[in-house]
Amino acid sequence: MTVHPTDADNIQAQSNPSEQAGALAAVDTGTSKEANAANISDNRHGAATTARQWQVLSQLQRNRWVGTTHIYEQLMMAGFDISLRTVQRDLNALAKRFPIEKNNANPQGWRWKEDAPLQSLPHMNLSQAVAFNMVEANLTQLLPPVILDELFPWFDLARRQLKNSKVTHSWIDRVRIEPATQPLIAPDIDLDSKDNIYHALFYQLQIHACYTRSNKLQASEYILNPIAIIQRGVIIYLLATRTDDPEAIIRTFALHRFDSVEILETAAKTPENFQLDTYLDEGSMGFSHPLFGELDERGKNTAVELRFTRQAGKSLTESKLNDDQTVTLNEDNTLTVKATVNLTSQLVWWLRGFGSGLLDAKPELLYQAVLDKSSTAISE
Repeated sequence: MTVHPTDADNIQAQSNPSEQAGALAAVDTGTSKEANAANISDNRHGAATTARQWQVLSQLQRNRWVGTTHIYEQLMMAGFDISLRTVQRDLNALAKRFPIEKNNANPQGWRWKEDAPLQSLPHMNLSQAVAFNMVEANLTQLLPPVILDELFPWFDLARRQLKNSKVTHSWIDRVRIEPATQPLIAPDIDLDSKDNIYHALFYQLQIHACYTRSNKLQASEYILNPIAIIQRGVIIYLLATRTDDPEAIIRTFALHRFDSVEILETAAKTPENFQLDTYLDEGSMGFSHPLFGELDERGKNTAVELRFTRQAGKSLTESKLNDDQTVTLNEDNTLTVKATVNLTSQLVWWLRGFGSGLLDAKPELLYQAVLDKSSTAISE
C-alpha cells in the first residue's frame, strides 16, 4: 500500500528519483558553487541540510499556498534551530530542482506545481506524525492484519519523528481518551482466530468457527458469514449470520469466545440492504432484553418517561437521550424526562446506575426490568 499523508509527501522531483537525496544535499543555501562543494564535503552539515530541506518539501501542498513563516514555525517545532532567512533561501534553491512555485503575495506562499508527478516520499510532517501516533494508540484493535502490516513502518516513522519534537509535550502528552464507564481489562483473544476473522471480513470470505456461547460450557461449530466488527467498551464483537439459520438473523459473537477459526474459500453473504450505521442506530448492539420480547420489535423506538431527583437527572439537561427529548422541572423539585429510545439491556444497565436517583420509569415493563436484576441480556 502506498500511504499518502499529504500532497507534499507524494511529489517526485522532476529529476530521476534515485537522484532526489543527492539533489537535496546539493541545493545551495547560499549562492556560489564553492559553497555547495564545501557543504557536500562536510557530511555532517550535508546530512543536516538534507533533513531540513526534506522537511521544507514535506510542508508544501499541491492545491494550497503555504506561507514561508508557517514552514519556518513547523521546522522550529521539529527541532531545527534556523532562521526565517534560511527557509527562504532553501525554498528559492529547491525551486531550481523540484517542481515547486511561489506566488507574488505578501507574505509569500509556496506550493507544488499542478503538473508535479506523484511519488510517496519516506517522510511525514509533525501533523501527520501526531495523527499516526493517535491511530496506533486507539485504533489498532480494529484494523485488519493486512492493513496493520503496511502501517507499522509508518507508526515507527511517526514515533521517531515525534521523539525529539516539542509537539510531543504540547499535544501527545496532553490528550487522552477515557471511558465514560468503569474501566475494565479486556479479555484475552486467541490471536490466530482474531487474525483469521479480520482477514475473512476484509476479503468477504466465510469462516468455520469453534465458538463457546456465554451460556454454554462446550464450544459449538458454526460456518459464519462475517459482516462487521464492532468494539463496545473493551469487548470486540463480530456481526455475522450462521449458514444453518434459514432466517439469516444477524448475531453478535464476542471475539474472546472463539476457540479456533478457519478461513474458507467460499464467499460470505451479507444480508440484502444491510447498512451498519442503520443497524447501530436501531440500537441492535444494546442487546435485547428478555422482558421486552413481548413488545413490538422488542421495544425499538419506544416512548419512555423517566422521573429523577433533580440532582440525578441534571446530566440529561446537557446530554440528551434523543433529539426529541424534553425535560420538565416538577413542583416537587424532581425532573421528568421524556424521549423515544430503544428498550435494551444497555438502557436497563444505565438506568440502574442512577440507583435511588431514578424514582419511576414508564412503560411499566422498563421499570420492572430495572428493578429485576436477575434478568440478563440475550447474546451469543
